Amino acid sequence: MRITQPFRATRRAPLLQVLKSAVATIIAWLLCAWLIPGPLPVFAAIAALLVVQPSLNQSFSKAVERTVGVIIGVAVAGVLGLVLGNGTWIVIAAILIALVLAWALRMTAGTANQVAISAMLVLALGTGTRGYAVDRIVETMIGAVIGFIVNVVIVPPLAVAPAHRSVDLLGTELADTLDRLADALQRPQTSASLTELLVTARLLRPMRDSADGAIRTATESLTLNPRAARHRVELAELQGLVDRFSTVVTQTIGMTRTFCDRYDADLEREPTVSAIADQLHRAAHDVRLLVQRLEDETGLAPAEEDEPALTRPLSVAAPRSGHWVLVGSLLVDLHRIHDTLTEDAPPVSH
Repeated sequence: MRITQPFRATRRAPLLQVLKSAVATIIAWLLCAWLIPGPLPVFAAIAALLVVQPSLNQSFSKAVERTVGVIIGVAVAGVLGLVLGNGTWIVIAAILIALVLAWALRMTAGTANQVAISAMLVLALGTGTRGYAVDRIVETMIGAVIGFIVNVVIVPPLAVAPAHRSVDLLGTELADTLDRLADALQRPQTSASLTELLVTARLLRPMRDSADGAIRTATESLTLNPRAARHRVELAELQGLVDRFSTVVTQTIGMTRTFCDRYDADLEREPTVSAIADQLHRAAHDVRLLVQRLEDETGLAPAEEDEPALTRPLSVAAPRSGHWVLVGSLLVDLHRIHDTLTEDAPPVSH
């Protein structure tokens, strides 16, 4: 493990997100310094900085979390300050009481930490007077509102493009895996090549999960977003495509595992296996076609005229006795792939 791994992300946050955080923090600082004379508006700046999140739904949740945490933390610090005054042990007691109170109220970890931090800051930076506590609450609310408004006004964030990329990658890799399996059915295989084929096929599962997660993130980014209307149908279509691909992923991995477990050198001479390989190539073509058609509908790629290749189920003769288990298993999985990919397919012209 590299030393920098715990605190470095795999990729940089968008520069726009950084600029929005800076703008929100500066506006909150200047506005609260003008409206609430006195101590530096630290609470407002922190609130604005934390509220600018990658999605508006997260921004709203963070604003509520920050405001509630500050109100409770400031209340705890205010009461202790008025009753016991200021001092090191009072600050420690306030932190402990704030954490226990947050636990008793079943608050989230983020809110609980906010309660304790607010109580500590009020006693460490200010006084325990009632006016100070009220000013910090108002200051926090102003900072949170400014952070949310800035996130809405300056290009409200959407995560639709990453969802498209994840689905495209899943579709491309699924098609490539089908092609690789088809090629393997028609060529001699070594133990190493069979292992590589199976390991590569199993990588489809994390890619499918990643695509599902990207769509969930994109759907969450539409919440409270003024740009949401035109993207909801798009995400619904993406989810439908991933659901169809999920079935094909399961069958493809199953076919690959069966092939690797029951492979023998005579398999390539089985006429039925050659027919199955041809159908797998056709299935790979149709997977790519489904991705292409979705991009055409959303305007993300130029439209191309093409037709599905899986036009009808495969009919075969009885395989040799030594291969009937493998061929039968491959045919069952292939039939399910056929049904999944040809669902709602346009009619084929003759």
